Amino acid sequence: MSVSDWQDFILQTDGRIAELRGGIPGVAKGFHEVARSAIKAGALDAKTKELMALAIGIAARCDGCLAYHSKAAAKYGATREEVMETIGVAVYMGGGPSLIYGAEALSAFDAFAREGEE
Repeated sequence: MSVSDWQDFILQTDGRIAELRGGIPGVAKGFHEVARSAIKAGALDAKTKELMALAIGIAARCDGCLAYHSKAAAKYGATREEVMETIGVAVYMGGGPSLIYGAEALSAFDAFAREGEE
């Protein structure tokens, strides 16, 4: 996908999540707090945590995870090499399906990293 495809995917998903959030506001608020707390820098920095989330998203074959965590990894300054190693760990843990989703994750990261350079 190109950056516009990944951006469009996120925009569409954001719209769907907004509708869901309206129907389950307590759950959505709780999830937001869990996400914010989980990514907050501590013993591990936010970039490392986003790379971990990306690896899990690859292994779980979650398209939304690829988009959101690739974008966040780029935002926090992850390098392409760090994303490649993250994909390697995901493939180790998830086998062949993770290899396919790893390629998709790299496409998403490249798109968002290029966007940040513009």
